[in-house]
Amino acid sequence: MTPVEMIRRLIAFDTTSHRSNLEMIHWIADYLDSHGIASTLVHDDERRKANLFATLGPDREGGVVLSGHTDVVPVDGQPWDTDPFEVHEEAGKLFGRGTSDMKSFIAVALACVPEFLTCGLKRPIHFAFSYDEEVGCLGVHGLIGELKRRDLRPSAVIIGEPTLMEVVDAHKGIAVFRTHFRGVPAHSSATHIGVSATHAAGRFVAFLDDLFEEYQARARPDLGFVPPYTTIQVGILNGGTASNIIAQDCHVDWHFRTMPTDDPAEIEDRAFSRLDQLRENIKTRHPDCDITTTIGSRVPPLRPDSASAATELALQLTGANSTSQASFGTEAGIFQENSYAAVVCGPGDIAQAHQPNEFIALEQVESCHAFLRRLMARLS
Repeated sequence: MTPVEMIRRLIAFDTTSHRSNLEMIHWIADYLDSHGIASTLVHDDERRKANLFATLGPDREGGVVLSGHTDVVPVDGQPWDTDPFEVHEEAGKLFGRGTSDMKSFIAVALACVPEFLTCGLKRPIHFAFSYDEEVGCLGVHGLIGELKRRDLRPSAVIIGEPTLMEVVDAHKGIAVFRTHFRGVPAHSSATHIGVSATHAAGRFVAFLDDLFEEYQARARPDLGFVPPYTTIQVGILNGGTASNIIAQDCHVDWHFRTMPTDDPAEIEDRAFSRLDQLRENIKTRHPDCDITTTIGSRVPPLRPDSASAATELALQLTGANSTSQASFGTEAGIFQENSYAAVVCGPGDIAQAHQPNEFIALEQVESCHAFLRRLMARLS
């Protein structure tokens, strides 16, 4: 199959994060098996989803991991002009959900399998395809566990997120939380009896906004990020039942995206310290009050490393003289946190990610194919 044919095949699988990805994973495993390549599937606890790990070439140290996620974001409510799960080609572009983010990288890698097998690889190429990246990089931890179980030490991990084939050696981290404020309902005139969950939540939101301004003041425009500072965001604030009832419940969904130069633990510590103060305050007013927080995900930043073998390799393969930075998070930070040299470099434009009528330019597909052929030559 050509890269474009493979892209068409993978886009046809609806692997939106709330769905199972097993149909696509099993198809990839069968495809690899038809070329004599064994796959290992690492399932989630419910066995509704799976990562796929496979090795091409000799069983030895070194080599390169080609990593990508199989899930995509929803299309619900988006004004698509064509079927998002059927590739539409027009004006040198392939339209479809996941074309840019990030099935095209996986597709080009799979299309290269016959070439990988006949080029005389002297060092291995590993495929590492994950689930649930879009909802918190959940699946990749199982893949990293598989690498450790096999005691594999690849020289580099290349995450093929869309970077227009530029070499990204640093990106922001992200941590996502939901905080539930529980008060005591009463008539709005009986403030001596009721305790407002929305008022407590409002104080916390104001605290986060002040903290955000503090980090804005620490901006590092010299590092190339846009925006050049850690961001703190309240996405959802939802509470109360009526304007004349003191609110019993309020939920706040909040997250922050950390610059590699900032410590995410500092933000968490300060936020949870403020929540502890607010909890103590409302509990003194009524023992039934409480504040609880659940963690959605934590993804560490990718920190630039001048000695990174992954960055050096990607620069050589692209012919670039410098690296770029990204404000979005990827699985690269998790690989790096586990002592694997990681870099982000893949086809497509992040500006297309999660958008209606998402597309990838055919020239980006060709550029990725050339990149992997150069990798092939280097490892052969």
